[in-house]
Amino acid sequence: MSLATETTIVKNNLQVAAATGKICTALGIKICRGVEIVHIAKAAGYESLFIDLEHTCMTVSDASQLCITAISSGVTPFVRVPHQCGSGFIQRVLDVGAMGVIVPHIHGVDDAKKVISVSKYPPVGTRSLSAGFPQFEYASPSPDVLMAEMNQHGSQCFIMIETRDALEAVDDIAALPGCDVLLVGSQDLATEIGTLPDWDDPRFWNALEAVGNAAKKHGKLMGIAGLYHRPDILKRVINELGAKWIVGGHDVGLLSAGGRANSDLLKSLQDN
Repeated sequence: MSLATETTIVKNNLQVAAATGKICTALGIKICRGVEIVHIAKAAGYESLFIDLEHTCMTVSDASQLCITAISSGVTPFVRVPHQCGSGFIQRVLDVGAMGVIVPHIHGVDDAKKVISVSKYPPVGTRSLSAGFPQFEYASPSPDVLMAEMNQHGSQCFIMIETRDALEAVDDIAALPGCDVLLVGSQDLATEIGTLPDWDDPRFWNALEAVGNAAKKHGKLMGIAGLYHRPDILKRVINELGAKWIVGGHDVGLLSAGGRANSDLLKSLQDN
């Protein structure tokens, strides 16, 4: 007797959290290529991963192993691709297990449309059809089920709002079908609008507010990265602007901070 093939896509924790009014937290991964970091993230309470291929030397293969492990562990993996990496690179990242692609340095509606086109299957985009995806735990759904499930749950499109051009066009970008998340890159955006390093400059909050308003207006999600050092501002972004995807610290920063604290503690134990 043969068993029926499971064709349900794995759970997307960001979507589940947002549907219940909760936030979804993410651990940034920049240097830890071993799959152990996924289990550490889960044990620490993170619901998702921000796997960074832009500012690291990690490969698509590294990202794939992290994604596959995350999916099996119930942690949702999202991958940031390098700037100007090309449509083929974006599709490869999605094909090997990312539940969403994060694209930096968007400069307007045309850039966003290109990302959506390669990230989504028809009728939303033009992504090439394949089979054997980690998002389905390698089961083989029918093409229509695969395309519909991937478009809705397994290939979320994160448009980074971190340039002045993208900020000025944020309402039009948010209106695009297939744009799922407006993700603020805090460091780059603050640099672009001339407020870095003054995080309390009203212009920075106004920029965040513009992104939040666009997301609400068009029924999209807002995310924020690079602001974990200012929990006071993050609290406002979450509670006043409704941000749902919150990227916390990266592995390298957390290891450095934890190591420094532990080293200082040990040294403080010796009497002078």
